[in-house]
Amino acid sequence: MAAAAAAAAGESAGELLRRAAALVPAEHYALAALVAVSVLAYRFVELHVIGDLLRGLRGRRVELTFHPASEIYHCVASKCRSLHGRYLATPWLASPHLQTLFLGIHGRPPSFTYKRQLYTVRDGGTIALDWLLAFDLEDEIISKDSSTPLLVVVPGLTSDSDAAYAKHLVHSMARKGWNVVVSNHRGLGGVSITSDCLYNGGWTEDVREVINYLHRKYPKAPMFCVGTSIGANILVKYLGEEGESTPLAGAASICSPWDLVVCDRFISRKLVQRFYDKALAFGLKGYAKLHQPVLARLANWEGIKKSRSIREFDHHATCIVAKYETVDTYYRRCSSASFVGNVSVPLLCISALDDPLCTREAIPWDECRANKNIVLATTQNGGHLAFFQGLTAGKLWWVGAVSEFLCALHDSSYMHQQKAEEHVLHSSLESSIDKSPYVNILGDGMIAPVGNDGPPSSQISDDLKPNATVNSTQEDEEAKEVENRSGTDGDAMPAQSPAAAGSTKQQGEERYADKIRDAMAPVKRSVNKLARYQGRSVWLLAYVALVTSWPLLGSLAFMLFRKKSRHPLSAK
Repeated sequence: MAAAAAAAAGESAGELLRRAAALVPAEHYALAALVAVSVLAYRFVELHVIGDLLRGLRGRRVELTFHPASEIYHCVASKCRSLHGRYLATPWLASPHLQTLFLGIHGRPPSFTYKRQLYTVRDGGTIALDWLLAFDLEDEIISKDSSTPLLVVVPGLTSDSDAAYAKHLVHSMARKGWNVVVSNHRGLGGVSITSDCLYNGGWTEDVREVINYLHRKYPKAPMFCVGTSIGANILVKYLGEEGESTPLAGAASICSPWDLVVCDRFISRKLVQRFYDKALAFGLKGYAKLHQPVLARLANWEGIKKSRSIREFDHHATCIVAKYETVDTYYRRCSSASFVGNVSVPLLCISALDDPLCTREAIPWDECRANKNIVLATTQNGGHLAFFQGLTAGKLWWVGAVSEFLCALHDSSYMHQQKAEEHVLHSSLESSIDKSPYVNILGDGMIAPVGNDGPPSSQISDDLKPNATVNSTQEDEEAKEVENRSGTDGDAMPAQSPAAAGSTKQQGEERYADKIRDAMAPVKRSVNKLARYQGRSVWLLAYVALVTSWPLLGSLAFMLFRKKSRHPLSAK
């Protein structure tokens, strides 16, 4: 009886609840659903327009990370208003995803035409150099003695000189009177792959060769470089490999991935990031299809066609062509975060903390803070390479910041000057003997440590061979000039006798011997220094052995003396 009454009461309560819900208008349910969907979409797309409104559309301050004693910050970056102001994103693009998507679809780039130059590297590969000369330059040819600053731009993954962000930067610097050249990656910019080598996230040989070529061609022009996205990773890695020997006077890194392993884990973590992963993999497969005859021969073409992520593409293409054991091996060896400590050039690094591709987790905060040459600028918003500002989204904030920094650096006395590599012996004098048990003696007397895998290519300057060619050519020209003078001015310079010719040959041999002696002098000094340290180490080792074994030797001597003193008594 009681159970039936409880069931009737339950049914009546459910019926009452249903009737109450039916009394609510359908428009209210639709409004509630719309609010719920809006909240989820706001969180999913990572909108921040409400936060911007609550802050009065003032934006957020740019956070700077630098060494306390950094002269680059105090004398260069401190003069840049953009780095000490606030950044407010375009209100209708108040999301990192919307900014990145709009940059990829349109980006509102300025309209101009490049002047193309095809450059062939040593292995036969072809690189497209797209030029935009200074707007106030009357001629369309740069003089060899020109002192106009030169900017080299390294684009991102599957991007070329036609990318919207590249055009924004190139146009801005050309308007300021700079000559700008975009160094496109191999196989991009409408150029075919002409060798069995492809570019990747850590391939610095092309950047090194292009920079050395431009420096030899325009030796009086101060040269700067800006890398974007994967191009920023390549640039920072190059700067760390070269150290003081790079001809660059300054550089800027925009939205670098820094640590490829961390970014690989990040891009496959969330649903939104997986969309980017698939989109970039689609772009890489499009790049592969353009060069199918080459990649079908060098890589796993069937695996490339089935790739649905960047990691899968790197597994079937990059690791095979570049001969990396695994994808993680490729990522670890090519991450620029490991090379930050050796950067010797004034470097501005810009990253957005909401970057949907290059996570903040990969930023090497401590390494940047420890290097006096680096200023790291981070913003709360900006997306990947976007940083749109203004109601019309006609400008990129980072372009103005880079322009201010490079111009201030060019007007200062803190531009990097190329230095010849010092002849330093990296041996066990300063570290354990396991770090550099062997040395490699280069042609100019430079000594570099060699591991089990041989000398790293990054420690061998790529302009040694071109310089040697130039020097030998100059000597040949001087010899021809002497011969011409001796042939035309017969009265002033009579023909040399055999004895004189022998003397000239002997002088040449002596000069060659002097060059060899000069080249070997640093080696001898380093070996002598090593010998002195080795001698000191031997004496120190003997002293330590004597001190530590003295109690044992004293006890042994006392026992022997006592045994001998007792032996005669027992005989008696």
